[in-house]
Amino acid sequence: MTDHAPLPAETFDHEKLLIIDFGSQVTQLIARRLRELNVYCEIHPFQNVTDDFLEEFDPKAVIFSGGPASVMTEGSPRPPKRVFDLGVPILGICYGQQVMMHMLGGTVERGHGTAEFGRAYVTPGAERIDLLTGWFLEEREQVWMSHGDHVSAIAPGFKVYGTSPNAPFAITADLERNFFAVQFHPEVHHTPNGATLYENFVKLAGFSGDWTMEAYREQAIATIREQVGDAKVICGLSGGVDSSVAAVLIHEAIGDQLTCVFVDHGLLRQGEAEEVVKMFRDNYNMPLIHADEQELFLGELDGQSDPETKRKIIGKLFIDVFQKHASEVGGAKFLAQGTLYPDVIESVSFSGGPSVTIKSHHNVGGLPEKMGLELVEPLRELFKDEVRALGQELGLPSSFIGRHPFPGPGLAIRCPGEITRPKLEILRKADAVYIDQIRKHGLYDDIWQAFVAILPVKTVGVMGDGRTYDYACALRAVTSVDGMTADYYPFSHDFLGETATRIINEVEGINRVTYDITSKPPGTIEWE
Repeated sequence: MTDHAPLPAETFDHEKLLIIDFGSQVTQLIARRLRELNVYCEIHPFQNVTDDFLEEFDPKAVIFSGGPASVMTEGSPRPPKRVFDLGVPILGICYGQQVMMHMLGGTVERGHGTAEFGRAYVTPGAERIDLLTGWFLEEREQVWMSHGDHVSAIAPGFKVYGTSPNAPFAITADLERNFFAVQFHPEVHHTPNGATLYENFVKLAGFSGDWTMEAYREQAIATIREQVGDAKVICGLSGGVDSSVAAVLIHEAIGDQLTCVFVDHGLLRQGEAEEVVKMFRDNYNMPLIHADEQELFLGELDGQSDPETKRKIIGKLFIDVFQKHASEVGGAKFLAQGTLYPDVIESVSFSGGPSVTIKSHHNVGGLPEKMGLELVEPLRELFKDEVRALGQELGLPSSFIGRHPFPGPGLAIRCPGEITRPKLEILRKADAVYIDQIRKHGLYDDIWQAFVAILPVKTVGVMGDGRTYDYACALRAVTSVDGMTADYYPFSHDFLGETATRIINEVEGINRVTYDITSKPPGTIEWE
């Protein structure tokens, strides 16, 4: 994934909140909570937030994230001192609280018995403040702590408004300057009332909640028209939510100046290629090149079993094929991509070093330069749930908006070991039965992602009076609240039994079905 420049703040008319990132694993959750409140915010690593940046960005409020560092360590992360002179409300979270206290004259220490990790309970101080409206309706509030250091003396001007057993300054504030600091993480779901705290903060900061998909749609269309002018744009269309919404939005802005290229690599689900082509070519009357390159991809993958090798083959071929067909669009000056805001955040290394490579497939890094194209990325300010909301605003069918995530390498991920055409056909049929079962039982929208994987082993079985030697397949279904973590979906035994029976009866080549109940981060949800 290539680095992206910071989002061009000058193009936005929205009220903006700045999140200064000190390396917390859950910083993205802060932004998601704020976006849910119709507040536009951006995350920027602390080292990028300079005095000049603050002047240009002009935030209406600032939040300091948590982080793994200790303020007592030389060279530990700091915000610029000027942030405290902006005259805007500031909320410090965990490390953000500690760095605020440290810089404003308080004291932070580490010591035995003062660390807190996991669930904790905060009790209120004698005085109530607007930040805590809706809090402490009962005796105490459950929160999620994750700190080794602790504030041992608060900075001048601050008072205490909440304590926990190991955090005597769990909630502090300087009401005169509208500075607030909490030791816990209100953004995580383990702090059940955390969203209320963020809602109170943005209210006292004076946000009007002007970040809506209707407003974004109008602004994005105007921005696309201004950027593109009368030039032609090509878009890589996969049929997934991101590329579909990007294509429809751009088409609404510039019409037939946009041509989509749909690369059919032979690793799609049952009937998927026909569905995508029909929707965009027929329903939207959108110029579309259907690049049927199944023989090329499957030929190159023949005999390959290493998952990383397969990914890299698919990624390279995708770029080559896309470039070949995109060249058919004479005079194209722009390449459209469905880049999302998490992609932008994750491509900027917090430490300043090289980012860890997670996705080694479908990476079009270098392609715009190779083809002499500029990028159009109309979704790069949005999270996944916001993309779905924009798709709804644009009138896309709910069947597309609500689709489960599908990996770039397609069924290659779900076919461990060597890929063969017969195995792919078995996998498509089994997956179609599984998804049909999920829809029939009304479970599709409750599940974040569900799929079948065909295992690289054959097993002996008895079906009727005959002995079989066929493949085993595994069913996987996971839930996720925010896309940061995932857990298995607890199907009933009746559902699993009914589904296994259908697959074995309807799909020739499978004689055994298992259900995977591992819980994984989303980055490793797919099989390989």
